[in-house]
Amino acid sequence: MSVQTPQGRAYRQTGEVPDPPASATARALFSVLAGVAVWIGGWAEVAPRSFYLSFPGFGRNWIAPLGPYNEHLVRDLGGLNLGLAAAAVVAAVALTRSAAICAAAAWLVYSVPHLVFHAFHTEPFTGIDNAATLASLVAPVVASLAATVLVWHASRRL
Repeated sequence: MSVQTPQGRAYRQTGEVPDPPASATARALFSVLAGVAVWIGGWAEVAPRSFYLSFPGFGRNWIAPLGPYNEHLVRDLGGLNLGLAAAAVVAAVALTRSAAICAAAAWLVYSVPHLVFHAFHTEPFTGIDNAATLASLVAPVVASLAATVLVWHASRRL
């Protein structure tokens, strides 16, 4: 069964969310998460040594100072990021509570321990690199939680 939103859009009564501003913001957040994960995952999969030596780019290097190169681990990181991208794409397209919660849970299970590790292993980096690393690791935690809260509240209006 379809229902019309005030904007004239039809949606099914199965939890599909119309596109009010909160949903558009959630879609954008999940899309950014997906885009960054595709960039990281694709780079790690296609050129693992380059990724190891020069991630995040821009003349910085955040991986090599932490240990020796291991192609298997770099490619595993690439696959993990591509999997996270897939979860974020599903959440961005579906915009349902279950898809948002699933994507956020996947991001949090990966991102929180990663953030904690870097918070306690700052010695090989400069202050600028530490701040940038920690900010880049806090961002997916905040973005995935914020997008999920937005989807949750948008779907309550149905």
